[in-house]
Amino acid sequence: MAAITRLAVRPSRLSSTTTTLLISRTLTSAATTETTINDSNAPSFSGSSLTLRTDPKTRNIQWVFLGCPGVGKGTYASRLSTFLGVPHIATGDLVRHELSSSGPLSKQLAEIVNQGKLVCDEIIISLLSKRLEDGEAKGESGFILDGFPRTIRQAEILEGVTDIDLVVNLKLPEQALIEKCLGRRTCSQCGKNYNVASINIEGENGKPAIIMPPLLPPPHCASKLITRSDDTEVVVKERLRVYNEMSLPLEDFYRRRGKLLEFDLPGGIPESWPKLLQALNLEEHEEKLTATA
Repeated sequence: MAAITRLAVRPSRLSSTTTTLLISRTLTSAATTETTINDSNAPSFSGSSLTLRTDPKTRNIQWVFLGCPGVGKGTYASRLSTFLGVPHIATGDLVRHELSSSGPLSKQLAEIVNQGKLVCDEIIISLLSKRLEDGEAKGESGFILDGFPRTIRQAEILEGVTDIDLVVNLKLPEQALIEKCLGRRTCSQCGKNYNVASINIEGENGKPAIIMPPLLPPPHCASKLITRSDDTEVVVKERLRVYNEMSLPLEDFYRRRGKLLEFDLPGGIPESWPKLLQALNLEEHEEKLTATA
């Protein structure tokens, strides 16, 4: 357990030039060392609680959220970001921002995203390094990463520039993931996200049923809902296939390092959020939980 409780690390204070150089060097070396790690004896912490060394208000958080597309990484990472007072950095948001900017990468990114493929390392690293540099300039110390890394190569690159304390791996059955993705909607006016899917999956093989009611919009948003162009069944299944093929080895990579917390989502936000806080040993901060719920 000791390896996973190392959460009070000092923030990395790298200049923009140093960060870029380290990323470039690690990107080069990682290209020749990408491997699949499989160590069944390495520690994992499925369903267990973490003992945090310092108060959440004072420690520096450097966490990663893993999980299949649609599992809710952004939702829970964003909530924890508010709860702990550190920025939530979602590479998916970085990509969508670049897409909407009509920049030099927008056309290339549009083709990749619409086909359900993973964005190449070079593009992601470029977008992420710029975001980290901008955050450092603003005085940010710590972060919660969502959507990166997705491969062992990316994890090795990340290790070269910062020290990740904890990796939270969110899990849902594939049927629930597909229904969630197909039900996602965004209000074209206010930008808030909703989900029209009503998920009710019977439990089997000793596992409990999963019930996730829809997250419906208020009346003034109901007529303005839009669907992401890549949220089609064909594209969603392709994203899941690519994720399982390329990203699942990350679980073994971080399990070997004693940093992996596997968390099976028991249902929607009302059921899952308190239990996630409990797994992270944060449930005692009830007054802050109330403020962010």
